[in-house]
Amino acid sequence: MVNNMVDQDTEWRNRLSDLAYRVTREGDTETPYTGEFYLEERNGNYFCICCNHLLFTSEMKYHSGCGWPAFHTEHKEAGIKRIVDLSHGMRRVEVKCGSCDAHLGHVFEDGPKEFGGERYCINSVCLDFVTEGYK
Repeated sequence: MVNNMVDQDTEWRNRLSDLAYRVTREGDTETPYTGEFYLEERNGNYFCICCNHLLFTSEMKYHSGCGWPAFHTEHKEAGIKRIVDLSHGMRRVEVKCGSCDAHLGHVFEDGPKEFGGERYCINSVCLDFVTEGYK
């Protein structure tokens, strides 16, 4: 069991950029307003960079001004996990990939009311974006 976890960690380190590894596997965050998909407006799908699991679609994305890609809803098959995060002297809800447990970001209750009021604040480096018609 331990060897499998070590092997998997080695695979993540070899496959991911340093920043993607720190964010997805160690819970770090990218600097706001710098992520590749922050202002992305093309139609397509957003997948977990670690395991290629579908998380969001472009129809779920909106410009919140938070500095990271924001989504009001997760894909119905995403199965995103929510974990209470008490770090940094505040109470937040961390979100992780439902398939591989990669740290994605946090979810807040200040999103568009017409979609349920949530805002998924997601690090770009956690995502692989595929434009519509590809994959």
